[in-house]
Formats: sequence, structure tokens, C-alpha cells
Amino acid sequence: MSEVSGEEVVVVGGGFGGLSAACYLADAGADVRLLEKNEQLGGRASRLEADGFTFDMGPSWYLMPDVFERFFAYFGKEPSDYYDLTRLDPHYRIFFKDGDRLDVTGNDDEMREKFEAYEPGAAEAFDEYLATSERHYETAMNKFVYEDRSTLRDWVDLDVMTAAPIGLQLLGSMQGHVEDYFEHPKLQQIMQYTLVFLGGSPKNTPALYNMMSHVDFNLGVYYPDGGIGAVVDGLVELGESLGVTYETDSEVREIARRKDGFLVETVHGDTLHPDEVLVNADYAHTERELLPDHERQYDDDYWDERTYAPSAFLMYMGVEGDVDPLAHHTLVLPTDWEPHFDDIFEDPEWPDEPAYYLCVPSETDSSVAPEGHSNLFVLVPIAPGLHDGEAIREEYREKILADIAQNTGVDLRDRIVYEKQFAVSDFGERYNATEGTALGLAHTLRQTALLRPNNRSSAVDGLYFTGSFTTPGIGVPMCLISGEHTAQRLIDNHE
Repeated sequence: MSEVSGEEVVVVGGGFGGLSAACYLADAGADVRLLEKNEQLGGRASRLEADGFTFDMGPSWYLMPDVFERFFAYFGKEPSDYYDLTRLDPHYRIFFKDGDRLDVTGNDDEMREKFEAYEPGAAEAFDEYLATSERHYETAMNKFVYEDRSTLRDWVDLDVMTAAPIGLQLLGSMQGHVEDYFEHPKLQQIMQYTLVFLGGSPKNTPALYNMMSHVDFNLGVYYPDGGIGAVVDGLVELGESLGVTYETDSEVREIARRKDGFLVETVHGDTLHPDEVLVNADYAHTERELLPDHERQYDDDYWDERTYAPSAFLMYMGVEGDVDPLAHHTLVLPTDWEPHFDDIFEDPEWPDEPAYYLCVPSETDSSVAPEGHSNLFVLVPIAPGLHDGEAIREEYREKILADIAQNTGVDLRDRIVYEKQFAVSDFGERYNATEGTALGLAHTLRQTALLRPNNRSSAVDGLYFTGSFTTPGIGVPMCLISGEHTAQRLIDNHE
């Protein structure tokens, strides 16, 4: 990157996008001050510490290790300078609600046998699917993800033309793509479960995201010792070494363009006058609540018409004893999960037959729970904007605990020594998340690539956006890359 020595930049929000951008800008010579609303850095990757338990409140999967290696390598570092990684085996365990159980591993021969047992010919289809997934991943990352293509002009060049067959995958759905390879509904679910983490459903997510199966089966699933919070600590430590200043408990209530630079005011009345502002806060919240009307790019109708990624009902639990046979990552899936997706995207309501995720880091890391105890949380994807009052939470708590006992054989109900719930309204309150989304904008066909909100404001010179609302999208690796893209746009514009 080029130099922006002496430029004063305020980064609003300390999620992965903001932390990443702050590092790139500081390395390029900018004077960077990052303001974070909450008491700790990391955004949705917050940590909850209570009664000897340490929970990752948000992201818990360490995927795409190549992205983290690339990020740290830019600064002459590597992930092991900041945290240690353990490769998980199995990657995750699936309990189907018909009594079936499957471990997904990184052993391709083993997975071929398991697929073939469900459907004759599925072993060969597995090989073909993964080969396609790997090709799409490498092309997409090199041509569309690591390259910032956030405007139409960016798509009209030779690189895009040579990658056109991959781009055409945007035109179909994941459901249609997977059906071309597998008929068995369980095999389709295995290839599509990552859509939950992209904030979409098999019907509305572009087929290009089949590349996530390469991430899943070939690149592996890891755990950073200490949890995802350890990765946050690594980025903060790197930023501090580059000169970034961090301020927590500093919620911004106004951003306004001035003749020379900006006015940034916090809820405590502190004012800053930077040359540029880079926002990692919720994009819709920023436009609607922090900017003057004449400095907004998008009106209320635009934001009301977006498809937001799911919210979640979460229970963080400290439990006496072990929780075998749960694995570090465990999925519990109904035989037919379509009604659950309908309850999120078509007719929003609390799902009757939910698919959900259990994370048990104490299976890998003894430091996250007191001796003789287990640390786990359960995450149920639900529609954004749902009412989540005390009564429905208590009703759903009992439903999920009973479902876990019935479908995994692990009854937690008489062993819980610590518990905290987190749901739609909490996402709104803690993260200013629009409609309480847990992730940002869903990766639907109409909200992918250049169809996502721009990372440079078209209304205000010097105002930029990063994170899960803009390109390249949702997830910790994507937000790391988003920070790089947005920092580079600021630098290029300055030049």
C-alpha cells in the first residue's frame, strides 16, 4: 500500500473489519484512532467470562486459514506469533433427528465411504463436487475476493472475462447445484450447512458458494487456543505495534462532514475532527442514525427491502461433568430442514422443528471451563426482527434443552451451573444490529458482489465502510479482507 503519512483517520467499530483496516492504514502511515461502543474489542467476536467459564459469544469456527496467514504475512508476521492452532478431528459431528449420526472429517477416503453408504455413486460425486469446489474457491478468491470489485467498472476487465464460467455460477441457487450431484437429502444438507453461516438458505444463496465445501473438507477446521477471542487479541496486539490507538466504551452518536474533514462525536460528548472516517459499525444503523439525511446514500426504503441474515437464539451454559458424545462442533439437523428456512426467510416465526448448532470448546481447550465442568453454547438460527420477550425465551429454552436430550442423548437440564441467553433484541442493543441480525446482509443473489452496499460513500467524500454489509461479505475471513479493501480505497482516493 502507498503512504498516507499524517492523515488522521477515525475507525468506528472494533469488529474484524475495523481491526483489519486499522492495521493496514497505520502501516501506511496514517494516525489511526479506533472507537468501539462496547467494553471490549472484537465486535460480535466478544468474550463472556463468568464463574470460571470463558465463552466466545459470536464466531466460533476458524475456517480459511490461508486468509489469516495472508493477513499476518503482509505485516511480516504469522498467526503463530499471536496464537496456536489445533486442527479438529472430527471437523464436526452431525446428529440427524431420525437417530442417524455422522462425523465429518478431513479424511477423503473415509468420507467417500460414508457418502457411498447413503447413495450409490455418491463417492464419485463427492470427488467431482470437491474438485469443482476447489476450482471455484481458487478462482473466486484470486479474481473476485482478494480483488476489490465493488463497482460495475471493476467487473469489466480481462480477469473477469477469463473467470466468466465461475461468475455464471451466481445465476443458480445452491439447492439446484447440489441436486446435480446428490439425491439423498442428508448429503445435500452436509454440502449446504455452511449457508447458515453465510446468512442464506439453499434456495436464495448463489451456487458460487459451493466453494465453501473446499474450505470445509480440504482446508480443515481449526481451533485457536483460547478461542476466537485470542485472534482478536492478536489483531489488537499487531495494531498497537503499528501505532493504532484503541478506545472502548466510546459509542459514536454523530458523524458529519465539515469543510475540512469530519466531526465525530461520542455519546459522552467527546469530539474528534479526523481527515477521514472508516465505519465498521452496522451500515444501516450508521446511515439512519449517525449521518445527517443529506449525507446518506440509501433511503429507508432501500434498507427496508434488504434481506438480512438470520438472528439467533443463544444459550451460553456452564455444565457439571462431561457432555459426551457431543463434539467440539456439533450440528443437530431435522431430516427436512426446509420448514426451518421458511421460518427464517418466508414466514418469520420461531421454528417448530429447528436445526441448531452446539459448540463445546472445552472438548479441545481445558482453560475455558473449571475442572470437572464443560463449556458449551447452543445457537438456533431464527428470523431477524422476531419478538424475543422473556416468555418466548423461556418456552424455547425448554424446547431446545429437551430436543438436545432427545436427539444427542445429552441431558443438560439438571447440570447447568451458569447460563446466559442472547437473542434478537440483544444483538440490537449490544451491536446496533439492524433487525437484530447476527451476521449482516444475507448472501442472496441480489446482495452478492457489487450488489452489496459500497465500501466508499457516494454521498460524502472521505467516508468509508467495512465489514459484513459490504464486499466481500459475511464471516471473519471475509471481514479481514474487507478491511484491506476499504483501507486501500481510502489510500487510493487520498492519492
